[in-house]
Amino acid sequence: QVQLVESGGGLVQPGGSLRLSCAASGSISSINAMAWYRQAPGKERELVARITSGGGTAYSDSLKGRFTISRDNAWNTVYLQMNSLKPEDTAVYYCNVRYIRFSRQYEHWGQGTQVTVSS
Repeated sequence: QVQLVESGGGLVQPGGSLRLSCAASGSISSINAMAWYRQAPGKERELVARITSGGGTAYSDSLKGRFTISRDNAWNTVYLQMNSLKPEDTAVYYCNVRYIRFSRQYEHWGQGTQVTVSS
């Protein structure tokens, strides 16, 4: 079974930085895309950033210039570098993968990692 394990979250002061990691494992024929989402208290889950197998990236407009998504060459791990963090960035951050197995497309979510930005 596919597994996604997020790490790197924690408590950070405004203006600080964190790097989130998402390690993927399991039976996957081909990954189409990996992404980071977040969900703040009382709000819907929203897309933060996405990276495709071809290397293309997309970001939420409000996060451009502060957050960067990347992956290793083997697609084992996807990262989210978070700089200049603000209190409104406080949320649970989730890793997401879209992949192909036996010629069918699937989607899987990690359990999430808490990011708290507070002084």
